Amino acid sequence: MKTFLLACFLFFVAGGFICVAQNSYWVKLTSDELEGYADWKAFSGKIAGRNYLDSIQSSLQNEGYLGLYLLEDDIANDSARVKLVLGKKYIWDFISEGNVPREFSKDANPITQEYSSAVAWMRKVIREAENHGFPFAEIKLDSIQRSGNRLSAVFSYDSGPLILWDSVKVEGETKTQESYIQNITGIRPGTPFSQSQFEEANQILTRSPYFLQTQSPSVDFQIKKAQPTFTLRDRNTNVLDGIIGLLPNANEPGKMLITGQLDLELYHLGGKGRDVAVHWQRLNVATQSLDISAKESFLFNSPLDVSLGFNLLKQDSTFLNRYLSLDFGYHMSSNSYLRFFTRRQSSDVLSSKSYEDATKLPDIADYRWNQYGVGWNWNKLDSPYFPRRGFLISSELAMGNKRILENTGFPPEVYVGLDLNSPQYLGKGEIEKHFYISPIWGMWFKGSMGFTQNKNLLLNDLFRLGGLKSIRGFNENFFFARSYGYINMEQRLFFGENSFLMVFADFGILENPYFAPSLDKPVSFGAGINLETGSGIFRFIYGVGKSNLQPLQFSYSRIHFGYLARF
Repeated sequence: MKTFLLACFLFFVAGGFICVAQNSYWVKLTSDELEGYADWKAFSGKIAGRNYLDSIQSSLQNEGYLGLYLLEDDIANDSARVKLVLGKKYIWDFISEGNVPREFSKDANPITQEYSSAVAWMRKVIREAENHGFPFAEIKLDSIQRSGNRLSAVFSYDSGPLILWDSVKVEGETKTQESYIQNITGIRPGTPFSQSQFEEANQILTRSPYFLQTQSPSVDFQIKKAQPTFTLRDRNTNVLDGIIGLLPNANEPGKMLITGQLDLELYHLGGKGRDVAVHWQRLNVATQSLDISAKESFLFNSPLDVSLGFNLLKQDSTFLNRYLSLDFGYHMSSNSYLRFFTRRQSSDVLSSKSYEDATKLPDIADYRWNQYGVGWNWNKLDSPYFPRRGFLISSELAMGNKRILENTGFPPEVYVGLDLNSPQYLGKGEIEKHFYISPIWGMWFKGSMGFTQNKNLLLNDLFRLGGLKSIRGFNENFFFARSYGYINMEQRLFFGENSFLMVFADFGILENPYFAPSLDKPVSFGAGINLETGSGIFRFIYGVGKSNLQPLQFSYSRIHFGYLARF
């Protein structure tokens, strides 16, 4: 019992001590001209209380109460009672721009009678000077005259020396070349220093998928030169992952069939933003896919990127699609990216036996389609891999002539009266938005749409959807669609920087003219985990979906999982 009473006594004594320590200084501010300052305010110490009084005084002086002063009485060690006397409020009667360069003041808000408008005007001028090579510019009021509470003055401006950018300096554990940093930030030697450009460069490098900034960037000013220094550490971005299997080939007895999956992605080769990727998948004897791409950033130190791509899709024993693409990308700004591209899409029927008695063109046929298009991306995400804030917009529009080839395995009459050459159009778009609710809770939404149009549209022309990257709860490439739209929604519970639990729901609407009914409205939901490990990311998602081709039953549920190892 004594022990319990002693513990209670110590608790209350300690609690009282903590309360006193947290509220060790009190201030009461009164004023005959203003309201809202009559109550006592508690502060952690005398310095905090004095800072509060200084902030009030500074704020009112900026509004024009230049004769403001404070009267203190009843001063004690732990409190102060202060009376605020405002005095006259001064306004501007006339103010001249003096020798301020017009190019620095033309975008500033006009100066009004309000005293604070002159301060805002001067800040705008200094900011413009900082962004045009004069980081040491100064401006002040000169020849001040007073008539009652009305003031007049002249601005006096001193530009200081013109400062030019020096070469970029890169430090840290990185292979990144200085030329790449100059290209991606736009900071080039010999051009005027810009404070806003330097701040924007910091944001650009923060969003880079290739490296991290381990220190805040700095600028060293020497002999009319400004040398920016960026300290970087390369991310583990390269990927090498795969599974290879050998199975007996049922179609050719005595021979083996190679199956499996291979993902090889090499990024930022040579420290110049050069990327190469190879993706191969073959899960059974009949279907396989191959995707190869290569990108060269800032070709010849210009804002242009060049990308080459090749894609192959063998769908069972039905058809074989091949895509060859050439892209030119242009960095319009730190957030905006414009692409111009051309593609050649080829498709061939693998077996024509089932179409020997056809009376009209089958749903698949041989064709060649040359596309020319434009794409645009707007990226405001706060991280390249697992963002928590911001949004991303991407779009693509292409058109070109499609030529249907006559297959000797088809009856000749299926081509009679058919326009073998016709224009075809394609469009795609995505909007992605991340919401940061709290450090442990976030939401993610993504909307996607697309369409393709042609008078002789074929099954092997259609979009392929379904799987981990589109509508979950279904097999990869489960759906064929002429036009589509779907929404992905996730609630995320974070327990690490890039680790979280999630629940999701996907809703879509798809149109396939070769299926009955042609309109499908798939729905799926599920849960999963994204776990960051020391050398990669493990992802496990369990989902179940419903569509015209799949009932809502747990026996049709799908598990999407994988481990992405990075080095």
